[in-house]
Amino acid sequence: MAGVEEKDVSGVEEEKATPSTAPDAAAATAGGGEEEAGKHGDEEDTGAQIAPIVKLQEVSISTGEENEDVLLDIKAKLYRFDKDGAQWKERGVGQVKLLQHQQTKKVRLLMRQSRTLKICANHVVLASTTLQEHAGSDKAWVWHAPDYSDGTLKEELFCIRFGSIESAQKFKDAFESAQEEVSLKSEKDEEAADATAGLLDKLKVEGESKDEAAAVVGNEASDSKDD
Repeated sequence: MAGVEEKDVSGVEEEKATPSTAPDAAAATAGGGEEEAGKHGDEEDTGAQIAPIVKLQEVSISTGEENEDVLLDIKAKLYRFDKDGAQWKERGVGQVKLLQHQQTKKVRLLMRQSRTLKICANHVVLASTTLQEHAGSDKAWVWHAPDYSDGTLKEELFCIRFGSIESAQKFKDAFESAQEEVSLKSEKDEEAADATAGLLDKLKVEGESKDEAAAVVGNEASDSKDD
């Protein structure tokens, strides 16, 4: 019996010893496989470049603001008063701008929604427009304007709200400054128009005088022939 026990023990030791060598063999096999794969990979890399199927061309997009100077650019939230529902409706959150045309010097208010860039306000700044506080708030202003954001010109009642008193005051100052500039330009245009009209009237009077003088001379010549 003692001999059998020794034989069983030795058999167990041999079985235990056998698996210990398996990881080393597997590692060696894996290592060799990776080396061979690396060699094959190096051999297969020809350095060829595949051209894209579709070529995208750069397209220039016109925003309509190319010929305008930015007088103000500030973030705000805009509302429009719905007459049918008798309530304020949000038009969007985005950057409100005051833009002055480089040639005509006209100033317009333009606001786009931040994500969609959809126009939610687009109207000319008029000297007659009046900004008023909304419900006593020093962060919001209300005004009327003939707006063109929907593609058709129609009178709108807007309310714009800012994140701080400083931003609201900055908007008001820039808006009123633009109004003053527009008012001065209108006066200059009227003066220039009056001067042009006066010059035309003067030329007209001088032309009529010349015609009358020519007519008198013609009559005198006719009388002398008769004599």
